[in-house]
Amino acid sequence: MKPLFTIHAGEFLVGCEIERKFRHVNVWVPAKDTGVDLLVTSKNNKTAVSLQVKFSRDYVVTHERDEKFRKVLRSSGWWTPTRQQIGKSSADYWIFVLLGFANRSTDFIIIEPDELQRRLDVVHGKDGKGPEKIQSYLSVTKKGMCWETRNVTPSDRLLIAEGKFENKARNFTQYLNNWEPIRALSG
Repeated sequence: MKPLFTIHAGEFLVGCEIERKFRHVNVWVPAKDTGVDLLVTSKNNKTAVSLQVKFSRDYVVTHERDEKFRKVLRSSGWWTPTRQQIGKSSADYWIFVLLGFANRSTDFIIIEPDELQRRLDVVHGKDGKGPEKIQSYLSVTKKGMCWETRNVTPSDRLLIAEGKFENKARNFTQYLNNWEPIRALSG
């Protein structure tokens, strides 16, 4: 028997977080896959924000060998979106969900697809120079910083661990747990 309705873990975590933080919005799940995983509306359903949710397990405990770097991380996830998925996205925001196992944390990177594409193009190459499928690692430190860490050098990993790393394209901190788009709906 095929289930009539399913929701994946990331969508469930985002929906629960929105309902917990914002009592004056409604969270909707589309009946079919249109590239929008959740729709959030104002209480009167007059304004809406559409969300594409991407979930990753935490790779800190199982894959991070650099002990100094591992000790400063709250969580680290791995995603493989394609440039086409991001570029043609109809969602207002993409939300990357990081569920930190060792630290029992949940973080959300909330970013507009155009800005996501721009940043990933800078980090991973663009215009035929980079791959169609992007291998992206988003890592959150215990001090609340968020970095795109795929292919960072060992010296840059050390700077991240020390809280001294500077790279505007790789710094996703402003999008970390930034619920302003939803807060604006709640009035």
